[in-house]
Order: sequence, then C-alpha cells, then structure tokens
Amino acid sequence: MFALAVLGALPAQAVVGGTESAQAYSFMGSFQPSFPAPPRADGHGCGVEVLAPQWVLTASHCAGKNPTDARSGVPRGWKVRVGSLDTTSGGEVAEVDHYYRLATSHDEGGFWGKDLALMHLRTPVRAEPVRIAAATPPDHAPVRIMGWGMTCDDSHDPACYPTRLREADTVVQPASTCKNASPGELCVGRRDGSIAASNMDSGGPALVRDGDRWALAGVVSGPDGVHAPTLYTDVTRHAGWINDVITGKIVPPDDQIPNVEGAVELYGCVGSVVRGPASGQADPALMLTNGHCVPGQRPAPGAALVDQPADRVAPIADRQGYPRVTARANRLVYATMTGTDIALYRLDKTYGELAADGAKVFQLPSAPVRAGDPLTMAYTSERMACTAEAVVPHLREGGYQQDDSIRYATSEGCHPWPGTSGSALLAADGTTVAGIHNTHNVDGAQCTVDNPCEVGQDGTVTSVRGRGYGQQVHLIAACLAEESEVDLSRPGCALIGARG
Repeated sequence: MFALAVLGALPAQAVVGGTESAQAYSFMGSFQPSFPAPPRADGHGCGVEVLAPQWVLTASHCAGKNPTDARSGVPRGWKVRVGSLDTTSGGEVAEVDHYYRLATSHDEGGFWGKDLALMHLRTPVRAEPVRIAAATPPDHAPVRIMGWGMTCDDSHDPACYPTRLREADTVVQPASTCKNASPGELCVGRRDGSIAASNMDSGGPALVRDGDRWALAGVVSGPDGVHAPTLYTDVTRHAGWINDVITGKIVPPDDQIPNVEGAVELYGCVGSVVRGPASGQADPALMLTNGHCVPGQRPAPGAALVDQPADRVAPIADRQGYPRVTARANRLVYATMTGTDIALYRLDKTYGELAADGAKVFQLPSAPVRAGDPLTMAYTSERMACTAEAVVPHLREGGYQQDDSIRYATSEGCHPWPGTSGSALLAADGTTVAGIHNTHNVDGAQCTVDNPCEVGQDGTVTSVRGRGYGQQVHLIAACLAEESEVDLSRPGCALIGARG
C-alpha cells in the first residue's frame, strides 16, 4: 500500500500523463498528520474527499498511521486542507477529532477491497461534498484521478513532492488487468502504468460523471506493481457503512489503546530510555536498543563500537504512542553483538529534562533474567506478555554468538516479528528493563541470519522455527561511569571491548 512515509524507491507514476489542475475541487483535500510526519515540507500524506460538512473519506491505511494501529479512536495533530489546489495555502483547514476504519490488516476477513476510513472533523467545512456513485463503474468506463503524490523516484528530492494538485483522465480496466486485484477493488489507469496514482496519492479519488457533477467511485489503496495500473477500493460497495456512520446510525466503539509509554520508534527497530543505579538528573540520558539496529557498519563478531558520532531522532512515546518528548541521539556510546546484542546512545537531553517533560525512563537491572521470569515486551504499538522459558548457554546467528540468551515460552501473547528488535523486556514491576528482544527463528534453518540456533553446554545444536529470543542487559550497569559514559575498564564490567 502507499504509506505516509516513503520507505524506498517507488515507480514514478504520480498522475503521470496528467497535468496540474486548472481549478480547485471543493471536495478534494490533503490529509496532513503530525505523527508520523510525512517526509515532505508541505506535510501532505494522503488524499481525502469531503462527504459531509464534518466528514471526509480516505484510505484505511492512511488512518492506520495512528501509533497503535487502532481501528477507531481519537488522533492527535491530524488536520485536512480541503478545497484548495495547493497543500500549503488556501481552502479550509480543519482538525480531525475522530477516525473510523472499515477494516485493518489484522482482520480475519481480509483488508483488501475494504481499505476505507472515515474521519470526523472538529468543525464543519463549507466545501460542497461529493456524492458516492450509484454503482460500480463498468470496465473501460472513463474516470478522473487526482492527487499530490510523488512525481519521481527520489524520496530525498523536494521536487518529487508537488504542492499543486495534479489530475488525469483514464479508464477502469478489467479486473484481470491487475494481477493483484482482490474482490471489491477497481483496476484504474493505463495498462503500462503511464497514467496511475503513486505514493502519497492514497485516499485520493477515482471520479465518474453523474450528470453535470462528479461522483466518487473509488479511493486509492495501493499499487498493482511497477508499470501497472493502480488498485482503488470500490467505494460504492460500502456506501451503506459510510452513510450509517455519517448519519450516526452506527457509532463504532473506540479501540482500547494499550499503554505503550516509553517506547522509542526507530523505524525498523525499537528503543527505550534507561538509567543506571548511579545516574544523576544532570547526566545525559541513554537510549538502549540492539547492536544490530545501529545504522551502517555493525559491530564485528568479537568486537564493539565505542564512542562514535550518531544522529538519530528519538521520539519517546506517551501512553497512547504519540511522542511525549522528541530527543536526538548524538553519540553512539557503545554497541556490540557479541555476548549480548545491545547499543547505547547518548541523547541531547538530561534525565532531569526528560522528567520535567513527563517522559518515561526505565531502570537497568542488576541481575540477569532467569527461567520462569515473567516479561513484557514493550513494542511501540502493543505490550506482549512473554515468559522466560529458558536461559540458553549460547545463541548463534550469522557468525555472532550471544551468551545466556532468553528463550520465550511459545504463547499467543508473545509473538515477535521483524521490526520488534530492540523492544525492552520489562520485569514484573513495569519500570525495569530486564532484557532486550533481538531475534526469532524465521525459517527453521540453523545458525544463519534470521535463524538463530541454540548451542548447549555439550555442544548440541537446536533450531526451532518460530522461537523468539532476548538478550541480557544486566552487564551494562557495572560499566557506566559519570555523565553516562561507558568505561570498559571499571571493576566488574564484563562487556566486550573495542577491537581493531
């Protein structure tokens, strides 16, 4: 799907073959969330359509950019600009105070073909709404598409992010043209993708003529592939749900949001702010994550990275997952993947400053995790209940070895996946980081990357698909010196030192 944040190069197909719109459409709008902030100066993330004075429609995965992937709830810092050709000025700006998603990626019945969300505006807009089309448009029916999506591949080039609305006229292709089309999706654009939607066009419309007016037939959901048309959710199939929510006939209940306070989103990994027993309020705060989460050069087997420059944003979550405080990691104090899998960053804020801002700070342990210890995996969108099933002598993966690794008991409540690396393993008190999650066996292979294997005291090697593992962090406290420095020569410090 077309996400709010650009994670990689995408085909240059943002309304390719179209032109800048000559006049504004009162119902067309730009969704501009504050978190996660889109990687463009104008703040545009997705398209929206005004359906009623206080209601706009977009794609579910756009509203799914709330921190905990909730189906319904109250956002923070979301706004829309409607009725303007430009994402930065004109039209009307309104705050979003509620969202209701038709489907989520966790739904048993599937997500595709249901990628729709309604967003309620705190104050009504004067823009003239667009109607929902009376029926699914037939194959080859003419449609107009529009949006502010990317116009080229380079996500770092500001020129790839148009602030002026673009549009193109194209057709609905037979469903068979889109190889990934699901029931309830329209295949829209030229067969070769020369006219199609792109990243950040999500939520934007496919419009059909209804007399002398436009009507909404589809909403951008995602790509069908490179040089291919775009998949749109067929809005007409869900007109009943849309009208029932807008009229108040049904009011979907808000999701119960888990308490994810203190998790730090590192985009592909997770961090947490930690302090040692002797850490003072004036000391720079430390952030803990995995050694394998360090960008660029990883620590070599048998070695560590010590006191190196760094520049990473560290948004420290509140209870609902929105940033309570945003700090910046300006120094990599220590990182290793040998013996354990940890990285410590120094932040540009002190413990006292974080406390004054209400940020959650966890304590480092003085003792290791033992078999049977209850643990809570502190991911950015949920808390997973895990139990230390065993402490295995050695864990090997891709040329690295960790010692006294924590194996989780298999349960429905403990299900790590790629992206949960670095999540704190909280002790029963909820304030102590007893360990840190770092890996799980994906394929059942033995000792390869993403397939860790256990090595017993007698040398027996065991590899079980799906098993998850964490690493000990009790070694850190003995190595902490004044002002949040790591001193590997301190008495009792057992962390491996730098080499080479």
